[in-house]
Amino acid sequence: MISTNDFRTGVTIEVDGQPWIVIDFQHVKPGKGSAFVRTKLKNVITGAVLEKTFSAGERVPRARIERREAQYLYSVGDDYTFMDVNTYDQTTISKETLGEGILYLKENMNVHIMTYEGRVIGVELPTFVELEVVQTDPGFKGDTATGGSKPATLETGAVVKVPLFVNVGDVLKIDTRTGEYIERVSS
Repeated sequence: MISTNDFRTGVTIEVDGQPWIVIDFQHVKPGKGSAFVRTKLKNVITGAVLEKTFSAGERVPRARIERREAQYLYSVGDDYTFMDVNTYDQTTISKETLGEGILYLKENMNVHIMTYEGRVIGVELPTFVELEVVQTDPGFKGDTATGGSKPATLETGAVVKVPLFVNVGDVLKIDTRTGEYIERVSS
């Protein structure tokens, strides 16, 4: 059990038998009445977002999400195969379970497989990945980093907005949480 006074961003709790992660919280002490905690929660399994208010000091069950390191091996159809780096056991995860994560998944990439009560609920990607541009409009002499943006298709099929100076063959650092271009990586 965890007290609502100990809520922090990233803490996982159980609400109605489902695992939720705290994505935002605010302790409120009104002039009259007792204090409360206003939270924004995201369902770890479905991705649904819920706003819920708890009494200050209320105790809720902590959701035990297990993370184990694995390496992405290959995909067949809509199934993606990962190998546990410690036990070498292979786990197959469906495209639906992976969600948007498949846009940044490269072969031999290390990830964390998340399980809840023995059931795979998703994959935690590295925060940043380096991916090569395979298609974009050519850059022109004089284009600057602040002069606008254009779409670029990456080796995994993801499409991101990039500065005008980015060309085919460039390797880019991408934030997997937001899908945004961070920087061009030196070769």
